[in-house]
Amino acid sequence: MSESQLHATHPALIARLKRADGHLRAVIEMIEAGKPCLEIAQQLHAVEKAVVNAKRALIHDHMDHCLDTEHSPEDRAELKTIARYL
Repeated sequence: MSESQLHATHPALIARLKRADGHLRAVIEMIEAGKPCLEIAQQLHAVEKAVVNAKRALIHDHMDHCLDTEHSPEDRAELKTIARYL
């Protein structure tokens, strides 16, 4: 396995994921409490967006810090744009 790759952006990413985790736990409680499906779906959508945004931030960070320096800023921008479709 490769060596640790902790980046300066990772603490913020961890905080974002912990908030999403707490939010997901709240959604589970909503289901257990019998809350209306519309409210649950809205909250699940928010959790889903939070995780997707965290994934995108991680991928962009990797592109900025882990790819070799032979790639131009334009190449990196294009990679970030196409990564939206992951």
